[in-house]
Amino acid sequence: MASSAFHQAVNSKWIKGGGGACNSIKGFQDFSTRSVVVRLQNNNPMCIKQTYISNVYKLCSIHKSNQLRALPIVFSLYNNAHVSQTTENESTLILIRHGESMWNEKNLFTGCVDVPLTTKGVEEAIEAGKRISNLPLDIIYMSALIRSQMTAMLALTEHRCLRVPIVIHKETEQARIWSQIYSDGTKKQSIPVVKAWQLNERMYGELQGLNKKETAEIYGKEQVHKWRRSYYVQPPNGESLEMCLGRAVSFFKDNIEPQLLRGRHVMVVAHANSLRSIIMYLDKLTPQEVINLELSTGVPMLYIYKDQNFIRRGSPIGSSEAGVYAYTESLALYRQKLDETPNEDPHA
Repeated sequence: MASSAFHQAVNSKWIKGGGGACNSIKGFQDFSTRSVVVRLQNNNPMCIKQTYISNVYKLCSIHKSNQLRALPIVFSLYNNAHVSQTTENESTLILIRHGESMWNEKNLFTGCVDVPLTTKGVEEAIEAGKRISNLPLDIIYMSALIRSQMTAMLALTEHRCLRVPIVIHKETEQARIWSQIYSDGTKKQSIPVVKAWQLNERMYGELQGLNKKETAEIYGKEQVHKWRRSYYVQPPNGESLEMCLGRAVSFFKDNIEPQLLRGRHVMVVAHANSLRSIIMYLDKLTPQEVINLELSTGVPMLYIYKDQNFIRRGSPIGSSEAGVYAYTESLALYRQKLDETPNEDPHA
């Protein structure tokens, strides 16, 4: 399938109508490379090429003497179209804070205490899955805590890729051997899921299990706010955000960023402070700016990774995803293929 740049150039009203205001070869070339994803109407490359050349000659301001100059542009755009369709030049990063936990509901400091989701948390995880159901996924990272794991698995039940999440076990050599998959076909229909303690919530020390409102009444709202939101201040015998960032961002750089660099699409399901740490790195926030960063439970955030830069796209607006797919050509193409072959994963 040729790329959208080529297809739009062939079928555009601008060319078929004689060139419009853009009456030069340069104008045609610029127009042809600015495009949106459009489905090919004919899959015969030679037929497409001939139609393309024919339409070039219809440009009202390209005289016979300039037709030879036009041909290299035609074949260059045609050939580049086929190169670009197989070159992965961007990848997606989805960040999700776990759904509401039982201690979130009770307004308790949770930290590294392993608490499951509430019914509302389960519903948030499922809704998050609907919101990311049309985004490509290759690998999942989650923390070692159950609320993160529940959220990840519930979200994946809504994904349209139809691939089975498989938790990778490398705790011991025996665990690695016993959990091996020996079918290449089955591997292709699976999504690896990696557990990492480095993505755990920040350890709140002696605040864990305490009621947040009651703690503020004892120590003062300002002190509790510093413990919860500041970058440098540690709660009693707990981690500061700076310390949490040290482990979470180091893991991200060493394990997740290389996956994105390879063109793989990644989802990370973690916690308020481990994700605040990662977002601080992605968005280049200062310690002062991160104080005001709040993350809601169960709301996915989308980043595009391109040319070793992270481009924040915010959160998918709703389960229809109509707005998200306008952002990049490759995401739109993936969504299109999903719609064409609903029983297959085009990225597998």
